[in-house]
Amino acid sequence: MYRDGRPPWDIGRPQPAVVALEEAGEIVGRVIDVGCGTGENALYLSGRGHFVRGVDSAPTAIARAQEKARSRGLRVEFGAADALALEPPTPLFDVALDCGLFHTLSDDERPRYVTSVARVVRPGGRMFVLCFSEHEPNWGGPRRVTQAEIRVAFARGWKVRTVREARFASNMDGVEGRAWLAAIDRTDA
Repeated sequence: MYRDGRPPWDIGRPQPAVVALEEAGEIVGRVIDVGCGTGENALYLSGRGHFVRGVDSAPTAIARAQEKARSRGLRVEFGAADALALEPPTPLFDVALDCGLFHTLSDDERPRYVTSVARVVRPGGRMFVLCFSEHEPNWGGPRRVTQAEIRVAFARGWKVRTVREARFASNMDGVEGRAWLAAIDRTDA
């Protein structure tokens, strides 16, 4: 979708839910933005003083993110990676951010994804997932996710702290998707 233009989720700024998390002090330390797209959330968090690594499977999105970082004078490590097979860094990340990836995963991919993210987040770290909720009208696009699906996916090695209603901003005039914002703590080594 990045080669053919600008996908609806590429809004040219960070998702408002991410800004609210940062302003509330919820995002601390080293951050990995999984499924970062063209990097707006990662760039925002870098500008706020965080070490950030953004990963995405779309090389075109990564190239755009790298160019944005250069033009804005921000240090963010962007790279192509498979979210289902992340390699653990040294040191591990304190926070994982997922804005719009979880709801694209199949039922079979979800356990692999949760295990993959657990490899890169330190025990005691946290994850934030912003995904379309089942309350979003089915106009097409990605799957809708229930709170129960989030809780089941993160039942082992994680503790779902909260799942609350949120909005997913888009670049379509006035269109925001109904979403869940989940705060999830990493519990085991």
